[in-house]
Amino acid sequence: MSENESQFSEFKSKSGFRRILSAYSYSMQGFQAAWRNEHAFRQEVMIVVPGMLIAPFLPLPALHRLALVAVVMLLLIVELLNSAIETVVDRISLERHPLSKVAKDIGSAAVFLSLVLAGMTWAVILLPLAKAYFRT
Repeated sequence: MSENESQFSEFKSKSGFRRILSAYSYSMQGFQAAWRNEHAFRQEVMIVVPGMLIAPFLPLPALHRLALVAVVMLLLIVELLNSAIETVVDRISLERHPLSKVAKDIGSAAVFLSLVLAGMTWAVILLPLAKAYFRT
């Protein structure tokens, strides 16, 4: 390859508004693929969406409401990244390999930690609200 030839992917050639439209389209395709192919993603969406709809209306400071929404969105982000890692590992080979297992297990650990963070955040923010509600 000569110095003048691009060493980048042909998919990186779009610019401007066309790139934004393409990125949006690819993102929607990613959501569709995750929904269609990833059971864990569907389960998490079923848990996350009600929380995201309820959080803005809770009698809490704005930053607390934002934190409630942010941690559940983070959970979905980590799940999507984990699914992408698993898909790439499977694309390389469907054979069992210790490094494939390590990659998938690390991705799963990341999802677990984000789930724990979300649960702890919701508990810390909502427990005082629940205690105050049930005292009256």
